Amino acid sequence: MSLRQFEYALAVAEEGSVTAAAEVLHVAQPSVSQQIRGLERELGVTLFDRTPTGLVPTVVGRAFLREAEVAVSAARRARATARAGGDELEGELLVAVQMGLGTRQLPGALGALRRRFPRLEVTVFEEPNPAELERLGRRGVLDLALVAEPCEGPADAHHLGDEEFVVVLGAGHPRLAADRVELSDLEGEPWVRFDRDSALDGVLRDVLRDVLRDNELTPTTVARVSQTATAVRWAAHGLGVTLVPVSAVPQEYEHLARPVFPVVSQPVVAALRNGAGPAERALLELLRQETWHKSAFFSPVS
Repeated sequence: MSLRQFEYALAVAEEGSVTAAAEVLHVAQPSVSQQIRGLERELGVTLFDRTPTGLVPTVVGRAFLREAEVAVSAARRARATARAGGDELEGELLVAVQMGLGTRQLPGALGALRRRFPRLEVTVFEEPNPAELERLGRRGVLDLALVAEPCEGPADAHHLGDEEFVVVLGAGHPRLAADRVELSDLEGEPWVRFDRDSALDGVLRDVLRDVLRDNELTPTTVARVSQTATAVRWAAHGLGVTLVPVSAVPQEYEHLARPVFPVVSQPVVAALRNGAGPAERALLELLRQETWHKSAFFSPVS
């Protein structure tokens, strides 16, 4: 077995066909087919079922692909570490972000990283489900993850700061006259909350549930959404109030957001894989230089 075969199998699983995988890999289709057949022959198993809608991994294939993904990620990191020089880094960096965290800080840190190390390739994706982030972290797939809580398993966790939650109010709402909104003053307000079927809801639902309970508020839910940006927009247009992390508020709606009292916040943690290389360490230091508190983003009216 070769690393190339692993990469080809992962591409076929991702794209669902040999033709599409060949296009992504920039190789001829027969080459991909030959590598997959050779891999199945060597393993003595069928990795993919041929269906009318494309190639689908078998049960054995899914188990194999999980380990292949770990092996490919490890090989890429090994290349990056071997090529790391005093002022130059090469290779690939895979970063995952728990949805709603670091919306403003991460782009700045990644921009600085790219300018400093232009030959370093960085892939970033948002993951709404903390359990999935934890699973990827345990498997060693991620190089760095931004999470609200450290993932279980082998990870090097660094507390970057605490992200404050703010309430978003509709234009003309009387509470906009205050610098900070007393949560008890929101009794009777309709709320825009998060869809029960959304993985994101598991994070923000718990925060909001605790806030409502601790402040003895009985909410009326007028809408449920699956994205923080949607919740902000709908609240801004007067459908109801919502509570979101401050970095999730787009700049055009900052004038409608207010911090709350008692303060509601959650930690922001950078979780690095064990044995993190120079690229991960460089990004961590850039993230440390970003501002992780409310006052950097907007100032409520006086």
